[in-house]
Amino acid sequence: MRVVVVGASGNVGTAVVQRLKAAPEVTEIVGIVRHIPDRHIPDQHGPDEHGPDQHGPDQHSPDGHSPDVTPGGPYDGVRWHAVDVGAPGAVRTLTPAFAGADAVIHLAWLLQPNHDEAVMARTNITGLANVLDAVRAAAVPQIVVASSVGAYSPGPKHRAVDESWPVGGIHTSHYAKFKAANERMLTVFEDENPGTIVTRMRPGLVMQHDVGAELKRLFLGPLVPTRWLATARLPIVPLPRRAISQVVHADDLADAFWRAIDRRAGGAFNIATLPVVDPALVAGLLGGRPLPIRAAPIRALLDLAWRLRLVPVDPGWLDIAVTVPLMSTDRARDVLGWSPRIDARTALRAAVDGVAAHSDVADSPHLRR
Repeated sequence: MRVVVVGASGNVGTAVVQRLKAAPEVTEIVGIVRHIPDRHIPDQHGPDEHGPDQHGPDQHSPDGHSPDVTPGGPYDGVRWHAVDVGAPGAVRTLTPAFAGADAVIHLAWLLQPNHDEAVMARTNITGLANVLDAVRAAAVPQIVVASSVGAYSPGPKHRAVDESWPVGGIHTSHYAKFKAANERMLTVFEDENPGTIVTRMRPGLVMQHDVGAELKRLFLGPLVPTRWLATARLPIVPLPRRAISQVVHADDLADAFWRAIDRRAGGAFNIATLPVVDPALVAGLLGGRPLPIRAAPIRALLDLAWRLRLVPVDPGWLDIAVTVPLMSTDRARDVLGWSPRIDARTALRAAVDGVAAHSDVADSPHLRR
C-alpha cells in the first residue's frame, strides 16, 4: 500500500507517519511538506519514479541534490516532496506525487499568522482545493482529511452529538470558519466524484509531549513564561463554566487515520478520548481548584492582548471552547474498531509537560524550537 501524507512533518503528521510505519501493509510513505525535514540524503535514483522532478526550489538540498528519504529519526524511510500546496501550479506538482497512491491523507494547515487571514486561507482553503484537484487527476481511491470539532456549529455541553450535527463553524473564529469551509468543499467533491472515498476526521484538541515548543509558539508566544508548569501549582484557576472541551492524543488520532484507510471507511468520524476536559479537570491538573467566571471579561482581555500582539492566540479559540458541542465517538468505535489508549488527563498532562520543557522534534522544521 502506498500512502501520501500532506503535512507529514507537523504535529499530527509526525504521529501519522509513525503509525503508518508500524503497519506491515504500508510499503511506501510519501511526505508532502513545504520544507523537508533535516537529515535528508541525496536522491540516488534520479527523478521521482512517479513523474518528472517538478518540485521547485524548496525540494533541493544545499548541495543541489533532490532528497529522497530521511536516514533516521521519526521520518526514517519517508519519500519527500517539497510542495507549497497553496501555490499556483501546485496541482501540476502534486498529481505525479499522488499517482499510484492507495490513499492521500491531508493534514496541511496554518494557524499563524492569524492577523492575516488571507495568508492562512492560501494554505487552508486554496491548499485543500489543490489537493482535491490532484486527487481527482491522479485517480486516488481515497482522500482522508483532518477536519475538527471546531467545524461544528454551536451545540450542547450536557450531551454528546454524532457526526450529523451541523458543521457551520463559529463565525468569530478564523479556525472554525476555515474548517467549516473545508467541510463544504469536501461535500462538493464527494458529490462530483462518487468513485472516491472521502473520509473526514473530526478530532478534539490534539495533544502530545513532543510538540510543546510549537504549542507555546502558536498559542502563548515568547512573553508568557511556561517553565513553572513543571513544578509550580496554582491554588485557583479561573475559567468559564462552559469552557468544556475534548482532547485526543496524537498517537490515538493517528491510529484512527490508519484504520480509516485500512478499512476503506468513508464519511465523518468524531475522535476524542475521555474524560471530558472541564474546568475542574484543568484546575486539578494545575494543582488548584476552579474559580467559575464569566467568559466575556476573559474574552475582552484576550482580544486586547491579541490585538496588541502580546499573545498569538486569538479570542476565537475561547469561543470554540465555550460553544462547540461535545462529540460522541460511537461511529469511530463501531465502524473503525477504534478506541483511545490514552485518557484525557494523561494526554493533557503530556502536553503541559511538553510546553514546560519546550520539547520538540528536532528534525522537523515545524516542530523544533
